[in-house]
Amino acid sequence: MSGMWIVVLLLVICAVYTVIVYNGFIVLKNRVNEAWSDIEVQLKRRYDLIPNLVETVKGYASHESQTLEKVIQARNMAMGVNKTNVKEMAASENVLSGTLKSLFALSENYPQLQANTNFLELQRELRDTEDKLQAARRFYNGNVMALNTKVELFPSNVVAALFHFEKRDFFELAEQDAAAKEPVKVQF
Repeated sequence: MSGMWIVVLLLVICAVYTVIVYNGFIVLKNRVNEAWSDIEVQLKRRYDLIPNLVETVKGYASHESQTLEKVIQARNMAMGVNKTNVKEMAASENVLSGTLKSLFALSENYPQLQANTNFLELQRELRDTEDKLQAARRFYNGNVMALNTKVELFPSNVVAALFHFEKRDFFELAEQDAAAKEPVKVQF
């Protein structure tokens, strides 16, 4: 009789453990989804700022149309990427960041543009958006790390496999942006 109670008690303990771990996975999955949503909000803000910035630059640097077209093409490509594919999204965003850098480098050749308050305000807003996007990426990657760790750790990996919880991809710098991963070199 007491052997049966031990078996029942073990089954209850296993069931309670499974429920607790399952709920933990749901919390982590929702945090990752929330963090991804934060990234999408910042990307939308970025996409909305870029046409205004390009139009402002066009007035001063109309013969630099190739650079401006690359920025718009990169923006359109980034907007058209599958939002659920993190690696594809990160790659397109890195291309867009590169074209924006070339746009700001171009502006250095036009002192009137650098003095334009509209351009300066758009540049400030874009810098603010980039900062918020960077924070959203860190928040997302932190939540992905927590979820991935729990998916891999024993014994929670048993529950993960049972209920099909999977690891998520980090939002990382692209391979072509390897220079951004290198430490800054300071020379005097």
